Amino acid sequence: MGINRDRLIRDFSEMVATYSPSYGERTLGDRIKNSLACLGFSVSEDGAGSILGGNCGNIRGFLEGNLPLEPLLFCAHLDTVETSSGKRAVLGEDGFIRSGGDTILGSDDLSGVAAILEALRVIREEKLPHRPIEVLFSVAEEAYCRGIQAFDASVLRSKEAYVLDLSGPVGTAALRAPSIISYEAEVLGKSSHAGFAPEDGIHAVAAAAKAVAALPIGRPDEESTLNAGFISGGGATNIVPDRCIVRGEVRSYSHEKALEWIRAVGKRFEEAAAEYGAGIRFKHEVVSEAYQTPPDSPVVRRFEEAARSLGLPLSLISTFGGSDNNTLAKKGISGIVPACAMNEVHSLSEYTTVEELARAALLTLTLMTSTQ
Repeated sequence: MGINRDRLIRDFSEMVATYSPSYGERTLGDRIKNSLACLGFSVSEDGAGSILGGNCGNIRGFLEGNLPLEPLLFCAHLDTVETSSGKRAVLGEDGFIRSGGDTILGSDDLSGVAAILEALRVIREEKLPHRPIEVLFSVAEEAYCRGIQAFDASVLRSKEAYVLDLSGPVGTAALRAPSIISYEAEVLGKSSHAGFAPEDGIHAVAAAAKAVAALPIGRPDEESTLNAGFISGGGATNIVPDRCIVRGEVRSYSHEKALEWIRAVGKRFEEAAAEYGAGIRFKHEVVSEAYQTPPDSPVVRRFEEAARSLGLPLSLISTFGGSDNNTLAKKGISGIVPACAMNEVHSLSEYTTVEELARAALLTLTLMTSTQ
């Protein structure tokens, strides 16, 4: 089994050059659909784009196998974070692939997409025996996984999944990820002239600040994190602000703890608002739910065997990031998140390497052709 490195890098570079932000994946989605059709897949696109206000839906493909085994699902997302307009892949003599320095690269998650497509091309060219293969290319993953949340998982035929969407050396895979709950607190005060009648106002920013100061920001316990990441209020320096908005999130490996902490956040804002005589509107959204895939499950054992057969350094870890696997796990699909040649993601320093991309594609190919 041989990965075509020149084709892999060319395909990756062409996808990087395609603008595909969250809710704007149409051009890349059409490219993927055409590639899958040429590889013999039955291909479908759902209506997630119109539901979410985007221009492309989740793309699913299925290829019948010639091994009497259950199908496996391979998943990656099509969208990238900003700044990504005009991004390009620059291959250096050292084998590193970087952006031009003024945008992200987009290896999150185009390295995963490229690895899946290259593995499929090798299977077709070399006529390799393989199990039934199911693929899912999701949209709006960077927007708190909204694309896959709009996907009807009942159409999937696979019960096990590999979601290629993790930083770290190829051979690493995440078996556990947290619940993520976002929140917004809107403090409602009363405006007045800050110079002539400050006592007539109710200072919404001060009330919000008191609430934030009372939060256990950082790590409130060994399994959780809590953050207030955005604050906005007021309109002029001579006006007592009547409105202030604070947004943040809670993460925890324990879903119950995440819920407890989000309730605590709401209570802190209620108490601070009451002290100042202000009103409060508090809302939260469960973005993803925690999961932990057992280390002795078939989806993990197959990955271990594939990594060892290729001489890759095996590492099974926990991650504190969410992915499409959180949603798949909630819908009854046992999965893990393998590393797929992405580094320093969501930054202008993002990079991958030719060697790691090739390893990611070869590991994906080994999983697709596994007889386990």
